[in-house]
Parts: sequence; structure tokens; C-alpha cells
Amino acid sequence: MRMACGPVVLLALSAWGGTALAAEAVVGQPAPEFSLTDTRGEARAVSDFRGDFVVLEWFNNECPFVRKHYDSGNMQALQADAATAGTSWLTIVSSAPGKQGHIAADEANAIIESRGAKQTALLLDPEGAVGRLYGAKTTPHMFVLDPDGIVIYAGAIDDRASTDPADIPGATNYVRQALAQARAGKPVAVPTSRPYGCSVKY
Repeated sequence: MRMACGPVVLLALSAWGGTALAAEAVVGQPAPEFSLTDTRGEARAVSDFRGDFVVLEWFNNECPFVRKHYDSGNMQALQADAATAGTSWLTIVSSAPGKQGHIAADEANAIIESRGAKQTALLLDPEGAVGRLYGAKTTPHMFVLDPDGIVIYAGAIDDRASTDPADIPGATNYVRQALAQARAGKPVAVPTSRPYGCSVKY
């Protein structure tokens, strides 16, 4: 079945459009620094959250892969569990103006409220600078940072690359797994995976 979101992207983390990105987020290395304005008008720098585990989530409200995880409540439950454990969660919209998924602050706040989302903040990246900085390929594309700001996971939310919510219960959630293992002082068993979803609409 053809998806409305455009081409599905299943790419390794080393390239964007065939060109390597020297500054993209690399597991085991410090996360690239950035500052974006959230939907409440507050500047948020990733370094502001040093000392916490941090999840970065790339978001496009019109993407069926994103809707799979929000319509089912899976993403909100993951956000809530992360917050309970003291993890900061930053959702980032890198869709360009005029492209699918682009939203203004007021619309974004309405979406957050209607979906009952539990992220720390939703950040707007209309020029795509931070998305490209991290090498974000898809929505969703997930990154987990440890309290020292080191990237400990980059890739898909789970191992079921589909739009079917029925796949969620049997999936291995890589984000949940990475946070649990890192908090327990264990190495992250799956530090990278291929992101799946709609291509980020730069």
C-alpha cells in the first residue's frame, strides 16, 4: 500500500543524500550542541539538560509511522515512563515551510494537547539545521544521550518497521531498552539501528 508520507527511508547513519556529514551524531561521541526555540518561545540548548538522560525524537504529525506510535499511545507511554525516571525528552520538527509536517507553534501546542504527549519540549527546526546536524533521516528518528552528553543510541524506535499498531506489543523498543540498560550501568545492547519512517521533509 502506498503511504501518503512519501518515500520510506531505511538508511545507515553515515550518510545523508549520499554525502557524509562530519558533524552528525555518532554513538560513543559527544552529541552535537544546538539551541532551538520551543513552542512556548523558550530557547532550549541540548547542553541545558546535561546531567539528565535525554531522548531526541524527530516528529512529523502527518507521517503514518509517527501516527502509529501516537495514535496507539505508545510514544506517550514511553515519554511518561522516561519522565518518571528523570529523562528529558525533546521532540524536534525539521519539516521546512510548505513541506509535509511543518507546523507553527500554536498548531504544535494544539497537537501536543490533543495527543496527550508527555515530552519535555517540542522544538521547531524549520530550516532543518539541527536535523542535518544530527543526520536525522526519518520520522521518527530517535537518539538517546547519557548525562555526560554522549550519544548512546541512534536509530529506530523499535524493530518493527511498519505502520501497523498491532506490531507494537511484540516489538523490541530500542529506546526503552537503551535507557534501562544505561541506567543499570550496563552497555547498550543495540546502540545503533536503521531508522524507519517517512523521510524528513527538509
